[in-house]
Amino acid sequence: MARLKSHCPDADVLRLINRFLKAGVVMDGKPEATLTGVPQGGPLSPVLANVVLDELDWELDRRGHRFARYADDCNILVKSKRAGERVMASVTRLVSDSLRLTVNPLKSAVDRPWKRKFLGFTVSRTDKKLKVADAALAKLKDRVRELTRRTRGNRLEVIAAELRESLLGWKAYFGIAEVLSPLRDIDKWVRRKLRCYVWKQWGSAGYRELRKRGVSVREAWNTSKSAHGPWRLSKTPALTIALPLAFFKNLGVPSLAAR
Repeated sequence: MARLKSHCPDADVLRLINRFLKAGVVMDGKPEATLTGVPQGGPLSPVLANVVLDELDWELDRRGHRFARYADDCNILVKSKRAGERVMASVTRLVSDSLRLTVNPLKSAVDRPWKRKFLGFTVSRTDKKLKVADAALAKLKDRVRELTRRTRGNRLEVIAAELRESLLGWKAYFGIAEVLSPLRDIDKWVRRKLRCYVWKQWGSAGYRELRKRGVSVREAWNTSKSAHGPWRLSKTPALTIALPLAFFKNLGVPSLAAR
């Protein structure tokens, strides 16, 4: 609050923030006093983080470091491992002694840029281009799995509309990525998930549906009578012919790799 007062002279705003900080929390249905911290998930947390860590920004700038910080997530770029270890030690002391905060040792490290991630991004090792981090791709795939579960029982058009909303939102954030090969793989995987979903919906009518969509008698018969499961069959030529790329474009399913 003392640091905030130096930036904001408005007594009403300061009083409101102070009440937020002391409002208490409900744990297991019982109210408890707030002794430290900020209500999680609210807009106040990143604002106060920037107020407190503003001093860190200016100190790093004064030392001539190249760095990027978003709320409490910060990357500092140096030329060698030795310099990184020295800066890590000095910044940890600064954060601890001056700002009275704790640097999380489990999330902090001195490492190569392509072995670290920042806000869902990393860089490629060979050409140092911006790349979506593996964890962000895994989280997206979990979301797609959730939307394409067979037990949801929704029509394909409903699934496609929900996918479109999620994928466009994801692309709006990660669309600045320069390495496109992982995004092309995700595009192929999403189409395969949808082919699998459609095949499960067709059920015993699979042979007729394949034939209606131009698949040969032999391919349709071999696919419909196969002992393999839907996921394995979703990659067969028959399903690719019956449900081509144009089919998914018409449904409105966007491509993450398209620019």
